[in-house]
Amino acid sequence: MKKNQIIQQVEITDISSEGLAIGRVNDMVVFVKGAVPGDVVDVEITRKKSNYREGKAIVFHTLSDKRTEPVCQHFGSCGGCKWQNLKYSEQLFFKHKQVEQTLRRLSKVELPEIEPILGSPNEYFYRNKMDYAFANKQWLTHEEMVENIPFTPALGFHVPKYFDRILDITKCHLQPDPSNEIRLTIKKFTTEHSYTYFDARHKEGFMRNLIIRNTTLGEVMVIVVFFYRDEEKIEMLMQHLKDTFPNITSLNYIVNEKGNDTIYDQDIIVFNGTPFITEQMGELRFKVGPKSFYQTNPVQAQNLYNVTLEFAGLQGGETVYDLYTGTGTIACFLAQTAAKVVGVEYVPEAIEDAHINAEMNNLTNTSFYAGDMKDVLNDEFIAANGKPDVIVTDPPRAGMHEDVVKKIVEIGAKRVVYVSCNPATQARDLALMDEKYKVIRVKPVDMFPHTQHVENVVLLELRNS
Repeated sequence: MKKNQIIQQVEITDISSEGLAIGRVNDMVVFVKGAVPGDVVDVEITRKKSNYREGKAIVFHTLSDKRTEPVCQHFGSCGGCKWQNLKYSEQLFFKHKQVEQTLRRLSKVELPEIEPILGSPNEYFYRNKMDYAFANKQWLTHEEMVENIPFTPALGFHVPKYFDRILDITKCHLQPDPSNEIRLTIKKFTTEHSYTYFDARHKEGFMRNLIIRNTTLGEVMVIVVFFYRDEEKIEMLMQHLKDTFPNITSLNYIVNEKGNDTIYDQDIIVFNGTPFITEQMGELRFKVGPKSFYQTNPVQAQNLYNVTLEFAGLQGGETVYDLYTGTGTIACFLAQTAAKVVGVEYVPEAIEDAHINAEMNNLTNTSFYAGDMKDVLNDEFIAANGKPDVIVTDPPRAGMHEDVVKKIVEIGAKRVVYVSCNPATQARDLALMDEKYKVIRVKPVDMFPHTQHVENVVLLELRNS
């Protein structure tokens, strides 16, 4: 199978962990864009590798009963929501299958029956944070270019694999109102007043990024990022937003003159309102600032934490270590039941938020430490904070450093609850813990409908306990 070759009548049988449909041609795996399991399609080969091919579906002979009609007009062009053409019940099936196959194949440890996946209560409009980018020229599909659609400024999402190409978004179905209205108002005002949009390749243009956050309490935060300082234009736009959307709780802007888009080293200027918004989870409240990390599916986050709490099996007298604690949301959640919770996180600003969140909820049985996990989690730290009865760990996608895994095994807490957004690295870490810990329960949780991503919670217990 060569590039640009068309292979006819390919039956799609599965979906990969990267979200692409899978078919086989003469025992060669073909990853197919635009298809779902059960489809029979003609595939145009777009990429040739030694042990697989990539392609796109160009003719559909049979449409799968697993299909559904995408609700978003940008489906297929936008890099998000790749599974929007797959029924949600089928999405859950394949995510559960992905967790089970990944853990069994990569960890090689004894596993119990994988518990049913916990689906998200909201399939759409579930996100509380969206990041948009400005571009001086919108991304056009091949079909649009053939139709001679003119290039116009864009405010939307990065096209996959291209750092400088932005798909202009009319309506996104991920964040509730007034997110779309705010974005469209900004685009209308800036184009009418001849504000220039950013050119990422040549590093020029005024309008750079837009971040919109919201909470289940109805509070809204807007952060507009400019590439350079122009006080008059900044004042005009920000005042327009203040007047048009009086319900914006926290209206902010940033002047970012760097080469990259990260804002964690930038000064936040509050134009109007408070410097934070407030979220509620159960009986707890959390301050969310422009740089704060907070689970982007807040309703499902509470369900995820309920699973974590259930797996921890707290009776009220335990000392708990919460590793990779972030802004302390899980730690505060556990502190309602535990005797003591100790949180550790690499990012100092996150730990500052964790202290605020604990104080905000009158939790006096928490303590938080900032630093590299493999350096902080040493004998002196354990002597000062006490040996944990339970360890909860929620690392980034890369999983835990091998030294951290070894230290957890050495500590020997009775139970370890491992929350992961990447079953592959979780499986690797479980294998390292297998000699001392046995996997007792496994429960996948879907935090991101219409994507291939899945969260997974594993309970481990000491083998000799």
